[in-house]
Amino acid sequence: MTSRAGTTHAVLAGVVCGVVGFTSSFAVVLTGLRAVGASSDEAASGLLALCLTMGVGTVAFSWRRRMPITMAWSTPGAALLATAAVPHGGFPAAVGAFILCGVLLALCGLVRPLGELVERIPTSLASAMLAGVLLTLCAAPFLSLVDDPAAILPVMLVWLLLTAFARRWAVPGALVAAVVVMAAHGVFGELGAGDATPVVTLVAPAWDGGALIAIAVPLFIVTMTSQNIPGIAVLASFGYRPGMRGPLLYTGTASAVGAVGGGHAVNLAAISAALAAGPEAHPDPDRRWIAGVSCGFTYLAFGPLSSIVTAAASAAPAGLIETIAGLALLGTLAGSAASALRDENHREAAALTLVVAASGMTVVGVGAAFWGLVAGSAYLLVTRLARRTDA
Repeated sequence: MTSRAGTTHAVLAGVVCGVVGFTSSFAVVLTGLRAVGASSDEAASGLLALCLTMGVGTVAFSWRRRMPITMAWSTPGAALLATAAVPHGGFPAAVGAFILCGVLLALCGLVRPLGELVERIPTSLASAMLAGVLLTLCAAPFLSLVDDPAAILPVMLVWLLLTAFARRWAVPGALVAAVVVMAAHGVFGELGAGDATPVVTLVAPAWDGGALIAIAVPLFIVTMTSQNIPGIAVLASFGYRPGMRGPLLYTGTASAVGAVGGGHAVNLAAISAALAAGPEAHPDPDRRWIAGVSCGFTYLAFGPLSSIVTAAASAAPAGLIETIAGLALLGTLAGSAASALRDENHREAAALTLVVAASGMTVVGVGAAFWGLVAGSAYLLVTRLARRTDA
């Protein structure tokens, strides 16, 4: 492969990484933001803030470090939000929780013992909490299928066929099918010129104890354990070792600043990272940073489309966006459930965590994800004490 051809291939690989990253999970982000009280304008602003912060971070780190360091919004975090209740303080309280999450992420970069403490959380429990959160979301497509088979079935069939023959494009393909369904329902005829104008809606944070516990803490945990730590591992598997300090400082700070614009959290990319860091991007590992830069610019290009995307999603047939989100998260659910139940010593504690997290229970304003982690941790603690006593 010539140098010019290799560079072109790396640029295209980065574009694919950005397109797949955006189209496969923007529905999850919108669903999550709206679930915690964001209006259409606030959700559009949040999507824009996330595109800008992760795009700038991806370009800057890939360029300076000469490594394909890609960033993304926290898809597991958005999934967690989608199952949460609107906090007592409304969306401003959720924004306050987003800021706290960003501060905690940055502190993990500054204070190494804090990062090590997060790493000590049993992977089985963190995965079980995520699996419990995802279970409800992944059931949504099938519930929607019963209510409106004409709108939902074509999307599910396209997703199934592409999963079998071109897995990378399964969710983007389902999105294309959803666009066709929306066009058939006259959705795009309802959109006006104003819907295409990017919206920046600043939200003054409110500080609500229940929201900080129910949203910030689980969001921080799933972002670290499901995104940042695996993201570093993916890069290391291809020979890149950027260290945690710089990326965590940036993603934490960017999350806190972007929260005022409605974004929930940005982090190192995990699954999509391989698209830019692997040999498919460029045969020479020292040239794959070009794919990272290309990916970042692709995210930046999607930013101005946030308003039109949000407006179209709001006007879509009931259940259609939730269907895309649920299908996009099925693979993550499978991986989380497998990780949660793999360790026999933690299996019952993980099962308890999963069940409580999936229950949807709310106690003193704190949601099920947090209580699932508490229940699983308590189970582990008590059973370990019992074993020591018997010994």
